[in-house]
Amino acid sequence: MSMPRAKSQTRRKQPAYALIKDALAKRIRTGDVPAGTVLSESAIASLFGSSRSPVRQAFEQLEHSGLVRRFDGRGVIAGKRKAEPRRVPITATMLGLTNGPVEAVRSDAWDALYYELEREIIYRSMFGRFRVSELALARHFRVGRTVARNLLLRAQAIGILEKGAKAHWYVVPLDEDRVRDIFELRSTLEPLLLKSATTRIPTAMLDRMAERLREGIQLRDRIGVGELDEIEGDLHIRCLGYGINREMIEALKRSHCAFVIGKHIQVALTAPQIDSFMEEHLVIIEALRARDADAAAATMRRHIEWSHSKVARWIAEFRAINVISRVPYMA
Repeated sequence: MSMPRAKSQTRRKQPAYALIKDALAKRIRTGDVPAGTVLSESAIASLFGSSRSPVRQAFEQLEHSGLVRRFDGRGVIAGKRKAEPRRVPITATMLGLTNGPVEAVRSDAWDALYYELEREIIYRSMFGRFRVSELALARHFRVGRTVARNLLLRAQAIGILEKGAKAHWYVVPLDEDRVRDIFELRSTLEPLLLKSATTRIPTAMLDRMAERLREGIQLRDRIGVGELDEIEGDLHIRCLGYGINREMIEALKRSHCAFVIGKHIQVALTAPQIDSFMEEHLVIIEALRARDADAAAATMRRHIEWSHSKVARWIAEFRAINVISRVPYMA
């Protein structure tokens, strides 16, 4: 039975991981997904038409609510009680997806639009201040003004876009001074926050982060932008979120643009560099798992300093190419 239009539109505005989590939670509670059923990231992602990143987030939330649990194999086991793992085929009917994965696909499509916008903003930020038209953006992406505004607000939240006079949107210029200031802020505050967070981060969370990093290193050539964002967020947002000083956490939010600069610039370079950030993250995560606060903080500071030098070099190489295509929503 099809969903009423108004309700469908409301749900489609949810992130993909929330749609997946809600669908799985419902089917686990009703028994359509029997206790003990092994749910793998790849199988669920395929059925929902999403990437593995939102599935991984959905699993974490379901685990927190006690509807799934981890085991020695890959994926999670459905059900609260300790049933033996059952590897049975997971079907669309079992998950109530007989009408297809429209909602999850739509949410992921919005992510794709955002990453395209983010890339164009980053490219132009190295050449000055550009104005962004919300109306032209909506027309270009063939979406409503609300969706376009949400995409712009998302870019504003990480400090690559700002509102100026008369509520106009502008690209924040990314010159040498701003890059230096961003990384100076990070190298000062992040090690301090991480040191205070070391004993507060749940062991199970650190174990999953380490597993994600090892998988990302192994599958480096196939990992997507969304997965890279999640890996960056593991250390620089979620781990630091356990720090004691909330003012430091707030002050760091506008420095989050540093995470996205390198990944977009490398794509544009004629000879992309292989960034070792996942290996560097793994060393820090292992120090956190050992509850070695001093080692974690010191390694974090070195990681940020290395990141600064890499990003500065990539920006110089990108400016030397000096080729950016015209887009109708920027002037």
